[in-house]
Amino acid sequence: MKAGANITIVSQQKKIFSVFMNFNYLILSYFDKNKRDLPWRHTKDPFHIWLSEIILQQTRVDQGMKFYNNFIQEFETIFDLANADEQKVLKFWQGLGYYSRARNLHFTAKTIADELNGQFPNNFKDLKKLKGVGDYTAAAIASIVYDESVPAVDGNMFRVFARYFNITDDISSPKTKKIFWDLGLEIIDKKRPGDFNQAVMDLGATICTPKQPKCEICPLNESCEALRLNKVNELPIKLKKTKVSNRFLHFIFIENEDKIALSKRIGNDVWKNLFTFPKIETETDLLDKGWILDKNLENNLTFIEEEKHILSHQNLFIKYWKLNVSLKDITNLQAENDFEMIALNDLEHYPLPKPIEKFINKHYLD
Repeated sequence: MKAGANITIVSQQKKIFSVFMNFNYLILSYFDKNKRDLPWRHTKDPFHIWLSEIILQQTRVDQGMKFYNNFIQEFETIFDLANADEQKVLKFWQGLGYYSRARNLHFTAKTIADELNGQFPNNFKDLKKLKGVGDYTAAAIASIVYDESVPAVDGNMFRVFARYFNITDDISSPKTKKIFWDLGLEIIDKKRPGDFNQAVMDLGATICTPKQPKCEICPLNESCEALRLNKVNELPIKLKKTKVSNRFLHFIFIENEDKIALSKRIGNDVWKNLFTFPKIETETDLLDKGWILDKNLENNLTFIEEEKHILSHQNLFIKYWKLNVSLKDITNLQAENDFEMIALNDLEHYPLPKPIEKFINKHYLD
């Protein structure tokens, strides 16, 4: 290789290093002055950090704060969470959605308490072995608690990196995720990896937002490539769209005095292990009144209301029906259908999906 080529390579390396150093300096300076005052940032306890990261996987900080505080107050240690009944854990999770997070949280708490003597793994590789802990969550815990230099690559980091460095690769591609991971490994501040990851999170959540980013006050605006090229609203690029299916659910409301019928959902479907009214699912929004009911009861079924409940991958078109029946009829129905009659006063012990909770609050607990 000629001497001139060597000089060019060294010059390029110096330029890249300078860009990385500038990014680090700007984002950490911003973080030191503007970091959000969050309860889990006042501790290095891996239990608290882990809990906060699981809650925030699909939840905004302002919404997740209340749930985090309630969890910490009720389950003070990993052992308290491990020893709790799953139904209680799900009840405390009620309203957060994505309930597999709560089930995995409980499962992993048992694993750490029973198999690891209550001690969290202290590195990225071993943290990833825990159920419900992926690359991002493992990196967040490892960097914040144990100062391991691993990038927490999530939507915020995709957005900040893509815009600042003008990365036009499709972020839904595994190859592109590797590009961001490698870039993160190179650019992360080795002395303050936890602060670096949290600084990117904060910037992406408060300034470099998906829509209407506040570029005018962004600490990176003088060196952001997307801003210079007027491409901020084009990045990051995500070509693969989540396939969304439509489902039609009919919930049958049955009551007797101060009790209502609730059925525990089983199987690998939405709201697993939560309680709903007895349900009929149909191919369209029309209800076949044949259900599993006695023919004599069909005329006792009255429509109440309907709503559309949107999940990340499903649109749920829900209709509520009231079945007016006698106690004897209820007993007969219970023999053929899996539901319990639960006193309204005992509902605090039963985890409910958001639509069911909203319906009960509207019609019976106001």
